[in-house]
Amino acid sequence: MGKYSKSNISGIKKYAQNKKFETLKKVETAIKELTDSEEKINFNSVSSKSGVSKTYLYNNKEVREHIELLRREQSSIHSPEIIKKNMSNKSKDILISAKNKKIEKLELENKYLKQELAKLRGKLYENI
Repeated sequence: MGKYSKSNISGIKKYAQNKKFETLKKVETAIKELTDSEEKINFNSVSSKSGVSKTYLYNNKEVREHIELLRREQSSIHSPEIIKKNMSNKSKDILISAKNKKIEKLELENKYLKQELAKLRGKLYENI
């Protein structure tokens, strides 16, 4: 086996496994905290919150996929298109309401003018 004994190698492997587990635990804790506080989830925020390098986050396939999935879910909830659509729906509702009020006002005015016209025609007919 060379210079290194089996016990040294197994100790190094155990240390590496523990370090990997602790790092994943930090990342998951950071993601949970970001989710609970409704902050944006992306590689920068997870890296800052967990103290883990962005390189690690990008290179670890499972972590990367998890962050990308959460980021997509978040962006679909608060995407500018959805917000714009909701705002334009509210704007449309306000415009429709204003136009409906104007229509009611014009219909009342039209009804009043028709009544006045009928009265004037009656007077004109009496004078003939």
